[in-house]
Amino acid sequence: MFEVLDLYEKPYDPRHPKVCFDEKSKELHAHKRAPVPTAPGRIARQDYEYKRCGTRNLFVFLEPQAGRRHVLVTRRRTKLDFAYAMRYLVDRLYPETEYNEVVLDNLNTHTAETLIEIFGNAEANRILSHLRFHYTPTHASWLNMAEIEIGVLGGQCLNRRIASEFDLYREVIEQKAKIVRSFTREKAQEKFVKNKSKQLCQGTRMKARIIMADCMTTNKVRREIRSAIQPPNRENTRVGTPAMKPTKPR
Repeated sequence: MFEVLDLYEKPYDPRHPKVCFDEKSKELHAHKRAPVPTAPGRIARQDYEYKRCGTRNLFVFLEPQAGRRHVLVTRRRTKLDFAYAMRYLVDRLYPETEYNEVVLDNLNTHTAETLIEIFGNAEANRILSHLRFHYTPTHASWLNMAEIEIGVLGGQCLNRRIASEFDLYREVIEQKAKIVRSFTREKAQEKFVKNKSKQLCQGTRMKARIIMADCMTTNKVRREIRSAIQPPNRENTRVGTPAMKPTKPR
């Protein structure tokens, strides 16, 4: 985790740009009936029924320090698509850089072996010579700023119906990047120290509850064993009212 945070805090170097990479799937939906636009005193309306027009994948390249965002739309998200996305990053987006610091998550296709499998050793080595992969920890992909930017992009245009790939490209291009970064190493240490102490307190309470539950269970088991071993008391197990003893005649 701290490797990624330290990478974010390095000064900007145009020869070694820091690029955050992530992907997002988007379903294409078309209206079955024309939506009703807004009017004075009335909000816009649309029918709940829609027509599915397939899905598209968005590869997002975000350079936080330069404030740039590039989006590549593909039909699928496979090893082939990832390999071509990395070549697009090296040859089209940053052709003049020495190498690129790429932050990405631990998806099974995000490996150097994928490029070797698709392009072969020679072409893969050429592409990899311009890439430095930095993986976010498992279950901590939120450290990838591209994932945060995808959330911003969803609020800008991806949360509404888009019918075609052309409209998807147009919507994405019209939106401006909004870089959100407020998580530093110092804040992370402060945050995780607080959470660690809180977890320790909760763990102590949980252990106390487990011990109390074990004691209650043990006492219950002991009572059941004792009742099974000891012979039943006939006086206590007699059903109904006891018979009255006959009285002696006076």
